[in-house]
Amino acid sequence: MSNEDRDSPAPGTKLRRELGLPAVTLSGVGIILGAGIYALLGEAAGMAGNAVWLTFAVAAAIAGFSALSYAELSSMYPRASAEFEYVRNAFGRRLAFVVGWLITFSGILGAATVSLGFSGYFSDLFGFPALPSAVLLLLVLAGILLYGIRETARAAIAMTLVEVGGIVMVILIGLPYLGRVDYFEMPFGVPGLLQASALVFFAYMGFEEIVKLSEETRNPERAIPLALTIALAISVVLYILVSLAAVSVVGWEQLAASRAPFADVASVALGPAAFTVISVIALFATANTALLMMMASSRIIYGMASSSSLPAALARVHPRTRTPWTAIVAVLLASIAFLFAGEIDFVASITNFTLFVTFAVINASVILLRYRAPDALRPFRVPGSIGRLPVIPAVGIVSTLLLLIQLESLALMVGGVMVVIGALIALAGE
Repeated sequence: MSNEDRDSPAPGTKLRRELGLPAVTLSGVGIILGAGIYALLGEAAGMAGNAVWLTFAVAAAIAGFSALSYAELSSMYPRASAEFEYVRNAFGRRLAFVVGWLITFSGILGAATVSLGFSGYFSDLFGFPALPSAVLLLLVLAGILLYGIRETARAAIAMTLVEVGGIVMVILIGLPYLGRVDYFEMPFGVPGLLQASALVFFAYMGFEEIVKLSEETRNPERAIPLALTIALAISVVLYILVSLAAVSVVGWEQLAASRAPFADVASVALGPAAFTVISVIALFATANTALLMMMASSRIIYGMASSSSLPAALARVHPRTRTPWTAIVAVLLASIAFLFAGEIDFVASITNFTLFVTFAVINASVILLRYRAPDALRPFRVPGSIGRLPVIPAVGIVSTLLLLIQLESLALMVGGVMVVIGALIALAGE
């Protein structure tokens, strides 16, 4: 065994590079196409009307600006700690800790909430109590994560194919109904459209998680930026098509009143049996989202611990499975503790707060590093600059902040408290 593979007291055994471009891309598609679209389509339709498809296009454009910034930074610093590493190199350790704290917290909170979404479907289908179902799911997913990254990727890919099948099914159901409604009908005008765009941004959560697989990916400098771009493009197309199909079948009013919009679309077109089929597919979608959120959170905890910003015990890697087992256990326990977090739309808003703040800082990091480290190796470079100023990251900051101010005041307040707590911990650790 080479020196880098031997155990050492601090970082421990290195993570294993098992993943290629297809596995990383499908993992990204899996988390992007997870619980968000299944749970939030109805909420968004209530704000944007039949123009709900346009909200996914707006959110995708804004996500795309930040995705390009992630691609550049991931090619420069292919580390599991991802955002923490990027911001540390640009702004220093304190702000990097706050960003890492926000991302970790949102992943844990999101996994807990999505597992409750799983338990709701599971309870309806099989009559098993909701809370024990959620705990059981988290335990099973943690077991998969502990078993190995290859096995985790295989499970994620299998569930991704199932959930993509559900989305394609709804698209096909909607094809005969296309043209039946006005796709630009917005009952609350542009303000409603922007509010819905801010909400459905949660449905794109996941493209930024791809970069956390850098230390487990072969040739990450090339594979990660490419996988990120492909996964986001696939998701955008599917989201727009499925939202067009859904409003064509039942209209925005019925979607807005539905707790299971995809299942309602299927039952209207194909009968009650289709409701059960879509509900089963939703089990896979929610489980997959929770799995990948837990994986991403454990990787950034591992990366931050490896950089001495969290206790070294959280950087331990199992010598046989080569997984960050202490970080995974920490995420599992925290996710169980947050099972009482609240409704998914509110938690989505809080998660979006963390994403918007993080994306603004990530875009700013690209700009700052262009001036501070102009000669640094950049295998991928965001196109379009005025002098040294990259235009797309600058637009990314403005557009992200535009969506940030669309969030409800309570979500902004809770998010602000999270930022303050992270900042106090960062200061106390100095």
